[in-house]
Amino acid sequence: MDLLTGKIKPMYFKYLAAAFGSALISSIYGAVDMAMVGQYQGPEGTAALAVVAPVWNIIYSLGLLMGIGGSVLFTTLRGESEQNQKRSNEYFTAAVIGAAVLAAITWLAVVFFDAELLRLFGAEETLLPLARSYLLPVKFVVPSFLFTQLMSAFLRNDGNPALATKAVLFGGSFNVFGDYFFVFVLRMGILGAGLATAMGSVFSLLVMLTHFRSKKNTLRIVNPVRLFFILKSICITGFSTFFIDVAMGILTMLFNRQILRYLGTDALAVYGIIINISTFVQCCAYSIGQASQPMLSANFGAGKGGRIVQILKYALGTAAVFGVIWTALAVFVPNFFVRIFMTPTEGILDIAPGIICSYGISFLLLPLNIFSTYYFQALMRPMASFIVSVARGAVVSGMLIYILPAVAGADAVWFAMPITELLVAVYVILTIARYTKALSLGRNDEIKSV
Repeated sequence: MDLLTGKIKPMYFKYLAAAFGSALISSIYGAVDMAMVGQYQGPEGTAALAVVAPVWNIIYSLGLLMGIGGSVLFTTLRGESEQNQKRSNEYFTAAVIGAAVLAAITWLAVVFFDAELLRLFGAEETLLPLARSYLLPVKFVVPSFLFTQLMSAFLRNDGNPALATKAVLFGGSFNVFGDYFFVFVLRMGILGAGLATAMGSVFSLLVMLTHFRSKKNTLRIVNPVRLFFILKSICITGFSTFFIDVAMGILTMLFNRQILRYLGTDALAVYGIIINISTFVQCCAYSIGQASQPMLSANFGAGKGGRIVQILKYALGTAAVFGVIWTALAVFVPNFFVRIFMTPTEGILDIAPGIICSYGISFLLLPLNIFSTYYFQALMRPMASFIVSVARGAVVSGMLIYILPAVAGADAVWFAMPITELLVAVYVILTIARYTKALSLGRNDEIKSV
């Protein structure tokens, strides 16, 4: 298998390029929507999309739960032995079944309880009609968003990462064109942005499904033995990646409520911009994890610790580069993002630099912390991955979001994530060192890895 014998450096960057392109275009969905709607309808449109953001986080996270959880186990089995192809396809089949069930539940929730969900996520009466207009076209295609995440993960692990990138690129390109056409040319406003996003997702999924006609395809629908046991294993393995996206929704809801309580709608509009910047940063972090995970899982299954160490070095270096770049952009050119995502008022331009700079410090360590969850998953250490995702996504961050403004003033809320990422990074560094040291490092294996 190429994952077990190929040269690590070119293979890593090949996978990174594919994963980065896929993740970057995915993030463009929300960013283009925010920019177009912000330009067309001003800060109210940006604030409305900030309220919708947790809905996306929930939908995407459920797809990642089945996709990442199933594909990690799929590739680990194949790394152990080429004779495990049927067993590995049982995990693929179970992941498809699980995604279908979750898609049905999510579909019903979005169709029938959209107003209640949006109010829960911080929509007030002025923002609710805009947010519901955006979601209207999405209601028709909710399952496609889950299945694009599922298929993207399995395509990378089935040796076809380029198709996943092409599919997302095609859907993302349509979304960019569709946003402009529907929002401005047809003057549909925020409804048009939702329509473009919905159609782009369907087109991405259709392209991904062509993998089943490819010679590279080894994915098969088989009868899974002990379906519920397999689904349990998938959920345990994929929970951390799932929770990272759910956590974005939780944090957005908490921030929305605290911002409206202490700082007002202008600050909420700026936070809408931060959500989009954070989405880009997280997508960079996802690309590192998604590039590394198939290689890590296969080599862990084969017991090749030396190769795992080499992959880890490249991943940590990439995380450092991404962290420095995004932090520098947030600190030195904050209003660049403001002008991209909306037509700002003077009030927005006054408050945005301080807010974006303060929050943007967290981008320095964010890629490391998110990559660590993929690393721990690949090494079959789900508890460590769980601790990282829950600590940064709910427990530590949630406490700070409520405590800081009450103790240190309203503006202190923007330091909740920088402090969270720092505390979590301490745990991540120590735990990566401990588990990496425990790997079996054969000398011959290390020589072949270079």
